[in-house]
Amino acid sequence: MKSAPRGDDTSQVEVSGISPHGVWLFLGDREVFLSFDEFPWFREAPVAGVLHVERPRPDHLYWPDLDIDLSVDSLSNPERYPLISRERPDRRLQRSARSRRGERKTTARKPRRR
Repeated sequence: MKSAPRGDDTSQVEVSGISPHGVWLFLGDREVFLSFDEFPWFREAPVAGVLHVERPRPDHLYWPDLDIDLSVDSLSNPERYPLISRERPDRRLQRSARSRRGERKTTARKPRRR
């Protein structure tokens, strides 16, 4: 027995553009704008990471390369989501505490006077 052909995917999402001010997304039949002012973690993200977006459910967007989850409602009604973002520093660029401690051990000390 053969199944009927699958219907249209109603949960499509596509990045339609990236500008100096934000990211444009097609969500099914509408286009929305994610301003870098309201969604600042996209500002410094690699383009490939921004372009790789998934829509696992109609109300949920996910950028797996960036580990960002957004409610679709937060795009249309950001005032309902006051804690939109706190930018996270790129920890790969920061020295770890272990490396800082190691640096202290390697610095020469002045001999003590007795």
